[in-house]
Amino acid sequence: MLKYKIYNLIQSYETNTYLVWDTDSSEAILIDPAAPSDLLRNDIRQLNLYLKMIINTHGHGDHIGGNKFFSEQLACPIAIQEKDASLLCDPNQNFTEIMGLKYEPKAASILFKENETFYLGQSLCEIIHTPGHTAGGLVIYADPYLFSGDTLFYREIGRTDLPNGNYHQLISSIRTRLFVLPNDTIVLPGHGESTTIGDEKKDNPYCSNSARYS
Repeated sequence: MLKYKIYNLIQSYETNTYLVWDTDSSEAILIDPAAPSDLLRNDIRQLNLYLKMIINTHGHGDHIGGNKFFSEQLACPIAIQEKDASLLCDPNQNFTEIMGLKYEPKAASILFKENETFYLGQSLCEIIHTPGHTAGGLVIYADPYLFSGDTLFYREIGRTDLPNGNYHQLISSIRTRLFVLPNDTIVLPGHGESTTIGDEKKDNPYCSNSARYS
């Protein structure tokens, strides 16, 4: 069975960092570690988890600040979609300087391509490429959970006015890659509260069934 815990490691950006683990095997992943955290590191150790990898849903500074810390403290690789890989080592591309965030660059050693899978114990996890917020945006689907990064929020979508953002591409990613998931899928976004696929299909003003898409 999968369990998860949410951490808010940068209060000013309120990024949701997720620790996800399989209760039988104790295999775990860390999604979007926004900043170093002794508390989170100690939680991982006290739960006796084996951290398989750190996964960045995209390469913006408020989602990657703890990469180096957790990778080195817990001896685990960093993973990101290949089209966002260059952001991890370039403060101009990941906006850490503009955001005023401290950041120690560390490259990813796992580069996801289009859609890939891995297991936490017996639980299948799917990496789904969802370009639009960034060129290499991704989500992680592990039934019944969807960790949606900055692709899909409660009644919102990720911003597309930054470099490599594309509004029409993002809407297409959501409609063709996320809205095909079961309606009761629990959406756990990169910021804000949770929702479900069914609710967003019905009520999201940007990409619901009634939304204008042109």
